[in-house]
Amino acid sequence: MVLILRGSFNISPILNAAITATSVIVYESVFCMGLSVIPNILCSEIFPTSVRGTCISITAFTYWICTLVITSSFPSLLHLIGLTGVFLFFVVGCISAWTFVYFKVPETKGMPLEVITEFFAIGAKPAGK
Repeated sequence: MVLILRGSFNISPILNAAITATSVIVYESVFCMGLSVIPNILCSEIFPTSVRGTCISITAFTYWICTLVITSSFPSLLHLIGLTGVFLFFVVGCISAWTFVYFKVPETKGMPLEVITEFFAIGAKPAGK
Protein backbone atom coordinates (compact mmCIF):
# COMPACT_ATOMS: atom_id res chain seq x y z
CA MET A 1 0.00 0.00 0.00
CA VAL A 2 2.93 2.30 0.74
CA LEU A 3 4.28 1.78 -2.78
CA ILE A 4 0.94 2.75 -4.23
CA LEU A 5 0.75 5.91 -2.14
CA ARG A 6 4.35 6.95 -2.79
CA GLY A 7 3.60 7.00 -6.53
CA SER A 8 1.20 9.89 -5.90
CA PHE A 9 3.86 12.18 -4.42
CA ASN A 10 6.98 13.77 -5.84
CA ILE A 11 9.82 12.59 -3.57
CA SER A 12 13.58 12.36 -3.89
CA PRO A 13 15.08 9.29 -5.60
CA ILE A 14 16.92 8.24 -2.42
CA LEU A 15 13.74 8.34 -0.34
CA ASN A 16 11.89 6.57 -3.15
CA ALA A 17 14.51 3.77 -3.18
CA ALA A 18 14.38 3.47 0.62
CA ILE A 19 10.58 3.24 0.65
CA THR A 20 10.60 0.67 -2.16
CA ALA A 21 13.26 -1.52 -0.53
CA THR A 22 11.57 -1.39 2.86
CA SER A 23 8.18 -2.20 1.37
CA VAL A 24 9.54 -5.21 -0.52
CA ILE A 25 11.30 -6.53 2.60
CA VAL A 26 8.17 -6.12 4.73
CA TYR A 27 6.00 -7.75 2.02
CA GLU A 28 8.30 -10.77 1.73
CA SER A 29 8.60 -11.13 5.51
CA VAL A 30 4.86 -10.97 6.06
CA PHE A 31 4.18 -13.40 3.21
CA CYS A 32 6.72 -15.95 4.45
CA MET A 33 5.42 -15.78 8.03
CA GLY A 34 1.75 -15.56 7.11
CA LEU A 35 -0.06 -16.65 4.00
CA SER A 36 2.53 -19.08 2.73
CA VAL A 37 2.31 -21.41 5.75
CA ILE A 38 -1.47 -21.45 6.23
CA PRO A 39 -2.05 -24.45 3.90
CA ASN A 40 0.56 -26.48 5.80
CA ILE A 41 -1.07 -25.62 9.12
CA LEU A 42 -4.46 -26.63 7.76
CA CYS A 43 -3.06 -29.92 6.46
CA SER A 44 -1.48 -30.75 9.79
CA GLU A 45 -4.64 -29.98 11.78
CA ILE A 46 -7.42 -31.25 9.57
CA PHE A 47 -6.21 -34.38 7.78
CA PRO A 48 -5.59 -37.72 9.49
CA THR A 49 -2.05 -39.02 9.71
CA SER A 50 -2.57 -41.57 6.94
CA VAL A 51 -3.05 -38.87 4.25
CA ARG A 52 -1.25 -35.93 5.87
CA GLY A 53 2.03 -36.57 4.01
CA THR A 54 0.29 -36.63 0.64
CA CYS A 55 -1.66 -33.48 1.46
CA ILE A 56 1.45 -31.57 2.55
CA SER A 57 3.28 -32.74 -0.60
CA ILE A 58 0.49 -31.44 -2.82
CA THR A 59 0.42 -28.20 -0.84
CA ALA A 60 4.19 -27.72 -1.21
CA PHE A 61 4.01 -28.49 -4.93
CA THR A 62 1.21 -25.96 -5.41
CA TYR A 63 3.07 -23.35 -3.37
CA TRP A 64 6.24 -23.71 -5.47
CA ILE A 65 4.31 -23.66 -8.76
CA CYS A 66 2.58 -20.43 -7.68
CA THR A 67 5.93 -18.97 -6.62
CA LEU A 68 7.36 -19.86 -10.05
CA VAL A 69 4.41 -18.21 -11.82
CA ILE A 70 4.70 -15.04 -9.73
CA THR A 71 8.47 -14.86 -10.21
CA SER A 72 8.20 -15.48 -13.96
CA SER A 73 5.41 -12.97 -14.47
CA PHE A 74 6.97 -10.19 -12.38
CA PRO A 75 9.17 -8.74 -15.17
CA SER A 76 6.27 -8.69 -17.64
CA LEU A 77 3.93 -7.09 -15.14
CA LEU A 78 6.61 -4.58 -14.18
CA HIS A 79 6.95 -3.57 -17.84
CA LEU A 80 3.17 -3.40 -18.40
CA ILE A 81 1.87 -1.67 -15.27
CA GLY A 82 4.96 -0.42 -13.42
CA LEU A 83 6.20 -1.13 -9.91
CA THR A 84 3.25 0.55 -8.22
CA GLY A 85 0.76 -1.44 -10.30
CA VAL A 86 2.53 -4.74 -9.64
CA PHE A 87 2.50 -4.25 -5.90
CA LEU A 88 -1.10 -3.03 -6.01
CA PHE A 89 -1.93 -6.33 -7.73
CA PHE A 90 -0.01 -8.27 -5.04
CA VAL A 91 -1.62 -6.28 -2.20
CA VAL A 92 -5.09 -7.00 -3.58
CA GLY A 93 -4.18 -10.70 -3.81
CA CYS A 94 -2.90 -10.78 -0.23
CA ILE A 95 -5.93 -8.93 1.13
CA SER A 96 -8.24 -11.30 -0.76
CA ALA A 97 -6.42 -14.35 0.61
CA TRP A 98 -6.43 -12.96 4.14
CA THR A 99 -10.16 -12.19 3.89
CA PHE A 100 -10.89 -15.70 2.62
CA VAL A 101 -8.92 -17.28 5.45
CA TYR A 102 -10.48 -15.03 8.08
CA PHE A 103 -14.07 -15.70 7.03
CA LYS A 104 -13.98 -19.22 5.56
CA VAL A 105 -11.30 -21.22 7.41
CA PRO A 106 -12.55 -22.43 10.77
CA GLU A 107 -10.43 -22.50 13.91
CA THR A 108 -9.50 -26.12 14.69
CA LYS A 109 -6.67 -25.62 17.17
CA GLY A 110 -6.95 -28.00 20.08
CA MET A 111 -9.94 -29.88 18.67
CA PRO A 112 -9.77 -33.66 18.49
CA LEU A 113 -9.87 -35.21 15.02
CA GLU A 114 -13.36 -36.65 15.59
CA VAL A 115 -14.81 -33.19 16.30
CA ILE A 116 -13.03 -31.71 13.27
CA THR A 117 -14.39 -34.50 11.06
CA GLU A 118 -17.93 -33.89 12.32
CA PHE A 119 -17.47 -30.14 11.92
CA PHE A 120 -16.57 -30.49 8.22
CA ALA A 121 -19.16 -33.23 7.57
CA ILE A 122 -22.06 -30.91 8.46
CA GLY A 123 -22.17 -29.39 4.98
CA ALA A 124 -21.23 -32.57 3.12
CA LYS A 125 -23.84 -34.31 0.96
CA PRO A 126 -24.24 -38.09 0.97
CA ALA A 127 -22.45 -39.83 -1.90
CA GLY A 128 -25.59 -41.20 -3.60
CA LYS A 129 -27.56 -37.94 -3.82
